[in-house]
Amino acid sequence: MNIPSVDLSQFTQGTAESKKAFVQQLGKAYEDVGFVAVKNHGISDDLIKSLYQNVQQFFSLPLQKKLVYEIPGLAGQRGYTSFGREHAKGSEAPDLKEFFQYGQTVEDVDVIKEEYPGNVVVDEIPSFNPVFLDAYRAFEKSGKALLQAIALYLSLDEHFFDDKIHNGNSILRAIHYPPILKEPASAIRAEQHEDINLITLLVGASADGLQILTKQNQWVPVTSLPEQIVVNVGDMLQRLTNNKLRSTTHRVVNPARELWHTSRFSIPFFLHPKGDISLTCLESCIDSAHPKAYTDTTAGEYLDERLKEIGLKK
Repeated sequence: MNIPSVDLSQFTQGTAESKKAFVQQLGKAYEDVGFVAVKNHGISDDLIKSLYQNVQQFFSLPLQKKLVYEIPGLAGQRGYTSFGREHAKGSEAPDLKEFFQYGQTVEDVDVIKEEYPGNVVVDEIPSFNPVFLDAYRAFEKSGKALLQAIALYLSLDEHFFDDKIHNGNSILRAIHYPPILKEPASAIRAEQHEDINLITLLVGASADGLQILTKQNQWVPVTSLPEQIVVNVGDMLQRLTNNKLRSTTHRVVNPARELWHTSRFSIPFFLHPKGDISLTCLESCIDSAHPKAYTDTTAGEYLDERLKEIGLKK
């Protein structure tokens, strides 16, 4: 399935007409599919290449060295999370993956800095943390532009999300799905799930496997061109819009048996607002045909609830 494709430069550098057209294209794609491929996204090929090189270098370290970076008490929100620790909501079987998470670095005087744990420094790879910071900032910039377009589609002020995501609790996650060495008990590489956050920006994975569940209840593989990133709606945006924009169910399936010996790498950026931001359904998304579907909560409260459901927090 070739998911809908949009050109972000139409919004960031185009005319008033092209900007308006982009907003409608993006909004329709999210209402119809929930996933969209974005080209001219502003994240350079060199940065993406460097990011993957550092990620592959980290996951090739011996397990005992990687375990040094698995910090108790952080619920996987910074540093390394070992194989089999996380499972999808509603699934008992652990996903067949290990991952490393890099979070917000507050560089101004915002007091929220005290709420975030520091990022874990990988000593063996000097370029690892600087590259992750550069990539984090690039994803933030692209994500901010996409949320501005989403705000316009929802008839909100273009900058509705700007202050909510400034120094937000976003996460850059590097995932390694190791070679499959024996018949999996019950899990595929990543069981079906929806993302927790506002939107997810995914830079091309190293192998196929991503599938989405269509409105017709069919699993279809998602493909995007090398110069595109895939961006999907998360549960926080679904709650905020009272299901107008739906969080799409997706999964990562195992490769054909003859490719079981291969690894798969994937690097999603989960764009979160700050923890105290309200996810109360927007009044403009509530009417007699669409009554309010969710109880009020904050982004921080919702994140805590979901981290417990997927086994990362007790």
